[in-house]
Amino acid sequence: MNYVFLNGKFIPKNEAKISVEDRGFLFGDGIYEVIRAYKGNLFRLDDHIERLFQSAEAIKLPVVYSADEIKENVFKLLEMSDQKDVEVYIEWTRGVAPREHSFPEDATPTFLIMLLEPHSSPPERYRKGVKVVSFPEIRWKYPYIKTVNLLPNVLAKQHARENDAFEAIFVHQDTGIVTEGSSSNILMVKRGKVYCHETDESILFGITLKVVMEICEKTGIEYIGEKFTYDKLIEADEVFLSGTGAEIMPVVQVDEHTISDGKPGEVTKKILAEFLKMTWREDKISEYME
Repeated sequence: MNYVFLNGKFIPKNEAKISVEDRGFLFGDGIYEVIRAYKGNLFRLDDHIERLFQSAEAIKLPVVYSADEIKENVFKLLEMSDQKDVEVYIEWTRGVAPREHSFPEDATPTFLIMLLEPHSSPPERYRKGVKVVSFPEIRWKYPYIKTVNLLPNVLAKQHARENDAFEAIFVHQDTGIVTEGSSSNILMVKRGKVYCHETDESILFGITLKVVMEICEKTGIEYIGEKFTYDKLIEADEVFLSGTGAEIMPVVQVDEHTISDGKPGEVTKKILAEFLKMTWREDKISEYME
């Protein structure tokens, strides 16, 4: 994890430098992706790269590398690392230019790939479930674009930390609609059916959420994509989060409300078990659930 790929070169991380005039720094004019590697195996790499290009198109970023070139450099960086359980972080900005709001005409995009320690949770957390707290939906209207403009998410995550919670979930003040977490999607289970906010432009269509949908189809669990309110969430039979960092995380408390009997539910555990199989950890299933 001592090297990064920056603008076409593999260099030691402590030598990597980005200009103070980079538009990602000045304006948040950029996008990113985080990809999990388990035992050196990259999970859903193609899906992440596809979403990266969707975000690039949405903010009209010039293309500097093809999808195949990006994947090749990800593989090379992982090969150079002595650690194989990592998160691969990709950031792509509009590049360096004098500070002006409109797009520069001749800037070359900045492109970074680096490896990070994974945001792994101990198995005990999955066995017992976690607490989440609500937070006002203060983000802009296009969360489906995975941009580096994350200040509302940062404020929400800090709110969670200050309230001894694992995650914060965004809730519209006027309608009570629950959208997603600060770094995850949130799902609920009612009468054996899994519900998540419809995948429109008001949420990020998480790669792990896509995997949950596939698991539901495979195992015969009905999945329904529709909006639901905070009041319905706290009355759910089960609640869980999905995300690259959260993976499939059972939720047993929302603010001061206990979900059902306060234990991870059977549908959640079934989905988690399938996810562990898909991420090369079938031998760990018994550690993640009681």
